[in-house]
Amino acid sequence: MDFSLILTKLVWPLCRLVVVMSAGLLLAGLLETLHWTRFVAKLAAPLARIGHQREVAGASFALAFFSSTASNSLLAEAHASGELSRRELMFANLFNSSPTFLVHLPTLFSLAFAFLGSRAFVYVGLAFFAATLRTLCTVIAGRLMLPSPPAGCATCAQNEPDARDWKKAAALTLARFKKRIAKLLTFTIPIYCLFFAMQQAGWFSLAEQWLAGHAGVFSFLNPRAVSIIAMHLLAESGAAMSAAASLTASGSLADHEVIMALLVGNIISTPMRALRHQLPSYAGFFSPVLALRLVLANQACRAASLIVVAFLYYLSVT
Repeated sequence: MDFSLILTKLVWPLCRLVVVMSAGLLLAGLLETLHWTRFVAKLAAPLARIGHQREVAGASFALAFFSSTASNSLLAEAHASGELSRRELMFANLFNSSPTFLVHLPTLFSLAFAFLGSRAFVYVGLAFFAATLRTLCTVIAGRLMLPSPPAGCATCAQNEPDARDWKKAAALTLARFKKRIAKLLTFTIPIYCLFFAMQQAGWFSLAEQWLAGHAGVFSFLNPRAVSIIAMHLLAESGAAMSAAASLTASGSLADHEVIMALLVGNIISTPMRALRHQLPSYAGFFSPVLALRLVLANQACRAASLIVVAFLYYLSVT
């Protein structure tokens, strides 16, 4: 590996990740210090109450519309303090599916529309429906599996600075940030570097090539659609959409066949990419084992919801 590769593929992306996560930590710390999390929680309170989610989970849900990093920071702090049990943390993390998806919606739609044109509305719409389905299922499951949270504000801390005392609030926020950033850097940087080394060694490429070589199990698809799935695995989603646009323009695939291929490619490629990109971020807030459990649960639910949506779409077009 030469210096330019390390600089462009490791150092710069890692610095960008740390900066984004640090900004999220500061935002979450300031919200906590000024007690604004209670106000933010009110935005999602009705839905959170139905799902037996605690106040901090509602605050995390609302905050996820703006920053997934700040949202995870709130959950990590609540879990570390004992406010959220491991089960409640799992449900709170899954509860954030819709807002997390909406954060990336403009980027996803602009990319899809550039390659797919009007078909992007269907593909992105189905992906959004899957994210909404995950949140609704989490609410229903929480209602059935979680105990009803205590009434009132159980998280209101004592001896905190007044919300109008900005000087004390800034000092406490900075103190909390210094404590949290140390843990974030301790776990995030080594894990990110490990996955970078694994990628450069070709471990991920071998796994993706094996999956692509076994894509024939999708016999319900047009054989030409397998190339879209392979591109989803071997490259990025933009390459898959480019292949889809080419096959559609040549008349090789119908619109619904392209959308089905993209959905299937999305399903089978997500776990691999989640481990490469999502796990290093989660490990900065949670212990490595807990971070892995959260990522796996998140991606399993994501894949399940996409399978349901793809199946319903397949039934509607056949």
